[in-house]
Amino acid sequence: MELGLEGRTAIVCASSRGLGFACAAALAREGCRVILNGRDREALEAARARIAASGRSATAVLADVSTIAGRAELVAAAPNADILVTNNGGPAPGRFVDWDEAAWLAAIEANMLSAIMLIQALVPGMRSRRFGRIVNITSAMVKSPQLPMGLSTASRAGLTAFAKALSREVAKDNVTVNNLLPERIETDRLRTMIERVARHREVTETEARAEMLAPVPAGRFGRPEELADACAFLCSAQAGYITGQNLQIDGGGYEGLI
Repeated sequence: MELGLEGRTAIVCASSRGLGFACAAALAREGCRVILNGRDREALEAARARIAASGRSATAVLADVSTIAGRAELVAAAPNADILVTNNGGPAPGRFVDWDEAAWLAAIEANMLSAIMLIQALVPGMRSRRFGRIVNITSAMVKSPQLPMGLSTASRAGLTAFAKALSREVAKDNVTVNNLLPERIETDRLRTMIERVARHREVTETEARAEMLAPVPAGRFGRPEELADACAFLCSAQAGYITGQNLQIDGGGYEGLI
């Protein structure tokens, strides 16, 4: 399917690796000029080189989107971006009794405010040009909260509420706002979680991997490219009537009805 994205400009946050890179690569494949972002110069340059090797355009911006200065650099690289994919590493799991105010503020800055501030900077231009696509990579925990992931769940749920409210305001200008909710996708973060489970349970990593895989009806972990293809479609010309939605990429793991 031709997605109608040739010549569009896309900012993809935290895109030097993992889900962010997969989304950037998918959008570049569809003809977008992609703005990559990360905090590790070496990883960011490697990501840019991978996309450039495919014959597509990619610009790398070394910046931390959790900071005001980092967001300003990213917006300055593409002030007229047509597409914004927000993404950022989530807080580590823990015990709620151990989370002080600083931990909460850091989570909110990284996983709620960083996205909202970027959206706020770019949406007016999208509306005036009558095309905009915003996709927030959040988490399955937004719909299925678990207390050990409370920092991530609470901050991303705040972003989800804002996204829903905004989607109703900007839809008339052909600007859509949607969220992708990944769970158990084969990334470095998943591998870190497997290692943590193995240590906590005092089992092998193979056993921990099997334990984490057991609840997934698909019988396997997801591939970053599967989430990325969903992202590309939500950014497409064809997806203009889809907005304010939460699309779960979880192999059928969510047990709820809606």
